[in-house]
Amino acid sequence: MSNPMTLDPKELMALAQTEAGLSDFGEPAIEEPLTRLTAALRTEAKLNGTGVYLWHTRLLGILVTRLRACDWFKRHPEILEERLPPTVVIVGLSRTGTTLLHRLIAADKRFYAAAWWECRFPVPGADDLSGASRIAAAKLEVEAILQAAPALAAIHPWDAMGADEDIMLLDQTLLTTTSESLACVPSYREWVHAQDLRPAYVYLVKLMKFLQWQKHKRGQHAERWVLKTPMHLGYVEVLNDLLPEVTFVQTHRDPVTSIPSYASMVQGLWALGSDTADAREAGRQWCETLQEHLNHCLEMRKGWSPTKFVDVDFRDTVSKPLGVVERIFERIGLPMTPTAHAAIAAYMDSHPREGRPKHEYTLEEAGFTQAELEQRFKNYREKHILTTQHS
Repeated sequence: MSNPMTLDPKELMALAQTEAGLSDFGEPAIEEPLTRLTAALRTEAKLNGTGVYLWHTRLLGILVTRLRACDWFKRHPEILEERLPPTVVIVGLSRTGTTLLHRLIAADKRFYAAAWWECRFPVPGADDLSGASRIAAAKLEVEAILQAAPALAAIHPWDAMGADEDIMLLDQTLLTTTSESLACVPSYREWVHAQDLRPAYVYLVKLMKFLQWQKHKRGQHAERWVLKTPMHLGYVEVLNDLLPEVTFVQTHRDPVTSIPSYASMVQGLWALGSDTADAREAGRQWCETLQEHLNHCLEMRKGWSPTKFVDVDFRDTVSKPLGVVERIFERIGLPMTPTAHAAIAAYMDSHPREGRPKHEYTLEEAGFTQAELEQRFKNYREKHILTTQHS
């Protein structure tokens, strides 16, 4: 008799097919990433009972969503005929103000953005194009996450209705950095980093069209998209190829501060499913990942027009957010209307940072010294941090 909380890839795929009543997972192929991830979860992640349950539920959900999405694309080919408008993509090291900036821009209804509930549940039930059922499920899930790990509220502003990371859409392929942020899976991490992830980004575009199609069914129409995911730093050339008239907004904050902060967040996420979550190992792995992606972006920028990127200092996002958004709008040729100004100001008024608990972390807890991080990120700091430090 099979384990009901199985992390066996073939059993998970069979369970998903039974639950969905469908058999075609579509492209890109999901069996190999699923096989490699589940092997790492079983042998490396040191999951406790809760962790096995969470990963079983998560992976089964992804597989069912893939099956149902493929079915929607077959039954409604007009979905993939959607034309995406120009896109703003916010990239930057984790913990550099990307979430705040994303939600400020998304407050302007001239932009499409994927809310947390849409990223988490991109495929509607037959009678849920309105999203009502998915919104209710998302709110319950966010509440459960924060009850299980209250410290996460100090690290990220969890909001089922707020614009959030499209990496959750990418993760329907299991070809992202999400899993390495949720568990210690070094062999899977190494494999993913060696893959061509263009197929995952092609699938992201399909899901963007699907969400846009649903928004149109709900009477929502906009002029542009805004996306946000730190992982995009490592794949800017892919996004540049796949998205129309894309403009990148790169946020900047000293890695000496942002890397230990993110290591603390990852350790908290690992701890949801493991009793041995190690902040130092989280710091080591993620320092390498973020360094890799950041250096790739820096290299890509050398051959591109400076107008392709808007550089934003984290301190400006915090201290003068409206001015930052106005500068981005000016770059993309979008006027700051009174309506947009009022919507962005209203978001700031209703989402004060001081309403959240303070995130406490140290360099030492993540296993770093200041000198080490200064050396690792020397080129980046010289270009984007040291030359722009405020007095």
